[in-house]
Amino acid sequence: MKLFSYWRSTTSFRVRIALNLKGFDYEIVPVDLVAGAQRAPEYAAINPGCAVPTLMLDDGTCLTQSLAIIDYLEALRPAPALLPAEPLARARTLAVAHQVALDIHPVNNLRVIGRLRQMGHEQGEIIDWMHHWMHEGFTACQQMIRADTPFCFGDTPDLADICLTAQMYNARRWGLELAPFARIVEIEQACLALPAFAAAHPDSQPDAR
Repeated sequence: MKLFSYWRSTTSFRVRIALNLKGFDYEIVPVDLVAGAQRAPEYAAINPGCAVPTLMLDDGTCLTQSLAIIDYLEALRPAPALLPAEPLARARTLAVAHQVALDIHPVNNLRVIGRLRQMGHEQGEIIDWMHHWMHEGFTACQQMIRADTPFCFGDTPDLADICLTAQMYNARRWGLELAPFARIVEIEQACLALPAFAAAHPDSQPDAR
């Protein structure tokens, strides 16, 4: 497998964690988003969305969208499970994952920030924009997760933990005040203490700079 990834991409971070947790062997292929490599014709041919991550299977099949890739990995190698089998528990885990992946991340990703700059917004306004959506989303997440478990919903990390930990990298990068989110910080630290998460961290990637 090859994972086309950018070191600071939180969506790539999610997939790296899942690959590591499930013990897949894979090669990182860096895609420099800042330089615009995602829009190069040869990359657009494997990912029409011109984004990362892309997972290329050994037969050349390419999968895109982080949650779809993780769903494929979950089906391919069910253990360790990243989603509970019990329907209600599964729905609750997905709700937190979606709160991050569908509500927080899309309005804070590189293409949206680039568009805000094109529209004349200054850096301070852009950071305020990101802080607003992260604060609002984390406030919701913190009320949705359990308060009495090492991870979001149990003794082992699941998809909710993966999405939250990756988004916390962005929160720290942009200086979000984390004092209101002690429970999420606690989960983040528990996750990053695990080798699978630590190896997936942006600072551990071959293209980190």
